Order: sequence, then C-alpha cells, then structure tokens
Amino acid sequence: MASTELMRAALSHAARGWRVFPLRPNDKRPAIRDWEARATTDVVRIRKAWERGPFGIGIACGPSGLVVLDLDRPKPSAVRPPEWNRPGITDGADVLAALAEHHDVEPPMETYSVRTGSGGEHLYYAAPQDVAIRNSAGRIGWLIDVRAAGGYVVAAGSVVRGRTYQASEARVAPLPVWLTRLLAEENDDAHPDRAGFAPLLDAVGRRSAYTAAALRGELDRVLAAAPGHRNHTLNAAAFALGQLVGGGLLPEGLATAALAEASAAIGLPAAEAHRTIRSGLTAGARCPRRASSEGRP
Repeated sequence: MASTELMRAALSHAARGWRVFPLRPNDKRPAIRDWEARATTDVVRIRKAWERGPFGIGIACGPSGLVVLDLDRPKPSAVRPPEWNRPGITDGADVLAALAEHHDVEPPMETYSVRTGSGGEHLYYAAPQDVAIRNSAGRIGWLIDVRAAGGYVVAAGSVVRGRTYQASEARVAPLPVWLTRLLAEENDDAHPDRAGFAPLLDAVGRRSAYTAAALRGELDRVLAAAPGHRNHTLNAAAFALGQLVGGGLLPEGLATAALAEASAAIGLPAAEAHRTIRSGLTAGARCPRRASSEGRP
C-alpha cells in the first residue's frame, strides 16, 4: 500500500482521537522507541512520519481511551486447554460467545471492529473512566487477548505480510459492564507470582531438579523486571533457557509456555513477547548448555 493511503488512514484514526505511531512496513512491530509516549493525534507530526515511508499504523490503546479484545484463531500446533475442549469452540469469537452466554448476555459484537490479516478480529470498546484495565493474554479465555493500558493494536489500513487490516463501519461501543467487571477481576488476580507456573515446574522437575531450578530462577527474573527493562529481561531469560533447550535439558514447548505466561503476567504485549521469546530461545540454542555427570552445566 502506498504511503499516501497509509497516511490517510493514520490521519483518519487520529481524527477519532486515537493516538497513532508508525509500525515497520509490512510488519506488526513498532518503528520507533517509546511508542506509547510518542503516539500522537498531531496532524503535522503524522504527515511528517508517513512521508518517510509506507509504515503500518499502531494505535496506543491506553492514551486513546480504548480497550480492544483480540480474538485470535488457533495455530495448527496449538494445544486446546481442557476447559475449552468442547463442541462449538473453534476460535476466540466462539470463546467470547461462551463467556457471554455464561453471563446471560448477548455476545458484545456490535462495535467498531477490525479484521486482521490472519483472520482474527479486534473488537474496539471505549475504556471505562473509573476502572483501570491492563494488557493481558489469554486470561479471560482461550484465544482472547486484551489490549489496553501498556498495549497497542495494528490499525485498519495497515498491511502485514501482504494482508490488509480491514475495519467495519460501526461506532465504538462502551465496554460492557460484565466485561468491565471480568477484566477488573482479572487485573486483581494478575499478581506476578509463580502460582500459575506450578504445573510447568512440576513437569520439568520430574525430568531434572537442576533444570527446574534454572527455569524457576529465570521466571523470577522476568516477574521482578522493572518497567522499561521487561522486554530486555525476557530476552535474557529466553536466551538462558534456550541454552538448556539446545542442550537437550528442557523441551522447547515448556520453555515457550512458561515465558509466555510470565510475559503476560507483567503486561507485555503478546505479539512483542512472542517475538522476543522465539528470538531468545533460538539464539540460546546455538550456545547449548549440557549437564555434567554431577548434574551441573
């Protein structure tokens, strides 16, 4: 897509009061540092940015007063959680419909939405004034991520891997009360501790006490990371665990799942965390660690 069309789309989003920033061409990743602080509705700044190239469009959800539900489609290798392994559940939209049915309400689909390049859907809602909603990944349901304070979405008009994100014409609806309550409860429960990692740690511990201790230590570092250092800490942890993967001491799937859970607990955007985890594990696997006969690397 030409820069002029992308600029026009960015200006259209800014006219709604949504703060935009450039993404790398044909990619989901930000093209700038400190994207949340630098996201803007200023027409001059937007024109100047998109005159430089065919950048995609990111919307910083928190400053824009938005809560966006990211309804995904499962990847071929995805493992279906037992609680969602039932007829009629095939994607994030089905999970949201099931949650709505559980709360005895209609699925909240009547709002501005964007069809993603992968076939998923972003549902946009106006954030409540008196409740803080934060980013989360899969906490309210399988294949549902929440983009709010600290997160961003790829906006309509953007092109990722040759596929255009397309918007509906509906207005942005207020976040439904039942979803507000559910997300507020999720926030209250989202304390960054190791409680949710017990099954993973147990699975690793049955293989090797040393590996379980190493995994526990890296998860602790991620959970304790300060704002501004979280992605770097996640990358370092992924590298360290990748060394264990490369040495045959830790299954890659377990490492990925544990790091994804930790990154969600501290509010990192799922797409950003996925890239960091994959990159770190791959790099670490090239420098494998192997246990000696005494069980040490």
